[in-house]
Amino acid sequence: MKSKITPQALLQQIAQIQQMERGKLCVIRQGLEGPYYNHQTWENGKNVSRYVPRDQVPAFQQAIAGYEQFQNLTQQYAQMVIDKTRAERVCGFKKNTPAPSSSSPKTRKSAK
Repeated sequence: MKSKITPQALLQQIAQIQQMERGKLCVIRQGLEGPYYNHQTWENGKNVSRYVPRDQVPAFQQAIAGYEQFQNLTQQYAQMVIDKTRAERVCGFKKNTPAPSSSSPKTRKSAK
């Protein structure tokens, strides 16, 4: 049986993410000393590529994983809130009962 996670627990997990970076890390070529990397991401509607020094690759990988985790957790949180909202709305609806009718019939105004 799955353990039920609460919205507050998701928010706490989101708050624990210390570094994030959008995009992906790509090998641009192989050299004698190993691969060369660049970071590709969209900024202001444009694809931006930046060279990443080899010693910074692990930090970039961790930051990109942090952003992926953030996306996953926020989607879960949003779905929980959506489910709760829908459940509350369904509980708020009662059987359709006819509107109470008045004891006197409605009269039309005559056009003079």
